[in-house]
Formats: sequence, structure tokens, C-alpha cells
Amino acid sequence: MTSILPLLLFVAVSTVTPGGATTLATASGARFGFVRSIPLMLGIAMGLAVLAAIAAFGLGGLLLALPSLQTAVKALGSAYLLWLAWRIARSGPPGAGNGPARPVTLANGFLLLWLNPKSWAMTVGAAASFALLASNPNRLAMLLGTAFGVAACASLAFWCALGVLLARFFRTPSHWRMLNLAMGVLLAASLIPTWR
Repeated sequence: MTSILPLLLFVAVSTVTPGGATTLATASGARFGFVRSIPLMLGIAMGLAVLAAIAAFGLGGLLLALPSLQTAVKALGSAYLLWLAWRIARSGPPGAGNGPARPVTLANGFLLLWLNPKSWAMTVGAAASFALLASNPNRLAMLLGTAFGVAACASLAFWCALGVLLARFFRTPSHWRMLNLAMGVLLAASLIPTWR
């Protein structure tokens, strides 16, 4: 069996770099705190683990073989993430009534991850690049699912904690509007690499 170190490095870097999920974790941490953001983080991590496992089973090959399906997935995911970015950018301080009143649930976090084009690119890329690490698709699915799930938990916890820390510095509604605008813009900008 080949060393899994390159896979672990790929997974760590791809999950910790800014993107849609990390931006949402940061915004949720700032708005709702760490504990109330745990369902979002777990939902995203579980969604990424399942997506990675499915990519290892062959969904990645199907997406690569059907460019129109790949484009449709990217378009749907991009539209949803742009809508989320708009909602975040327009929200004010917590409790102002113009942002989300409750944190994202575990189920919504799971589903949200499936609409994130970066997640599809990461998992399909990993399945194609590291297929030789396992003797069969089942083992590859377990390896990729576990690696992405654990790395996502750590990465999202880091970004959420950063959001909690940022929230301590925001005292006025204008501070919150600036933070929310920045989070919305970052979420929208995270889609740019998807369409290159």
C-alpha cells in the first residue's frame, strides 16, 4: 500500500482553505457562537464525508464523463451559494431581525455541502488522484470519507472559533454590517475558482 501522507496533506489543505463552507462556519460562529454552530459544522463534515465516499465509488467518473451534468451541478450550487451570500451580506447584528434568526441545522448543513461546487471538485479530484491507495472502491470510499470528514470537523471548528473571536470586536450595528458584507462577498468570491 502506498503512503497516505499525500492524501492527508491534500485533504487538510483543501478543507482549511477559504471557501463556501468555511465562510458559513465563520459567519455562524460570529452570529450564533460556537456551540449553536455545531449542527452546521457536523452537517457539513458528514456531507463532505459521504460525498467523498460516493466519489470513490464512481460518481466522480460519471461527472467527468458527462460535462453537462457537471455544469448543471455547478450552476445549481453556485446559485444557491450566491443566494446565501446575499442573505449574509444584507444581515445586520444578531437579533436585528434582518438576518437568519436560527443557526443552520445539521440536515441543512449536510444538504448545503452537496450544493457547494468546491466540495465536488475536492472529492472528485481526490478520488481520481488517490484511487491507487486502496485495493478496491469500498476501501477507497472508507479512506476518503474518513479523511475528509475528520479534516472538515477540524477546519470548520477553526473557522467557527475565528468567527466567535471576530464577534467580540463588533460592538455596533455598522461593525456587524461590515462583517456580514465581508462574509457575503467572500462566500460569493469562493465560487470564482469553480468556474475557471
